[in-house]
Amino acid sequence: MVTPLHGSSKAELDLADELGHELVRFIRLINRAKSQVAKQGPDGIERAAYAILFCLIHEGPQRTSKLAEFLHSEISTISRQSSSLVQHGLVERQADPEDGRACLLAPTAEGLRVFEENRKQRNQWLVEVLADWTEEDRETLNVLFGRLNSGIEQNSPQLADPAPASQAKGASA
Repeated sequence: MVTPLHGSSKAELDLADELGHELVRFIRLINRAKSQVAKQGPDGIERAAYAILFCLIHEGPQRTSKLAEFLHSEISTISRQSSSLVQHGLVERQADPEDGRACLLAPTAEGLRVFEENRKQRNQWLVEVLADWTEEDRETLNVLFGRLNSGIEQNSPQLADPAPASQAKGASA
């Protein structure tokens, strides 16, 4: 039995509990879907490296340290994954105009192409998942999901992305 806290009614807490259950279920399903896709993508790139590609495409060229901050990862992890992206021709190193000793990582044309191909595959999967939903239901889901994400960011600013990429299209989980 849930005891009301901070003035929340029992009905509000019960509804929050149901939502929490569905969110846990959602996260488990997404994680299972991701694990069914090979750890390595068809192009030989670790799936986790696509988060780097996303950041570079939506935020522009970045230093490794900034990518690590944005992705809440260790610099060594970002270095390893970005090296793989460079080796595959999806990312290139550029001189940092603010500090010639440092370098920036930037997506290549091939990186943009591969990113868009992965985005198309994800979008096709979502179309199939939502195929029997009405257009109104799909639009409502988008609006409510956006509101939920915004509410989380407003209530817990430390969880929000440090840059406007949270609003960019194509982010992967």
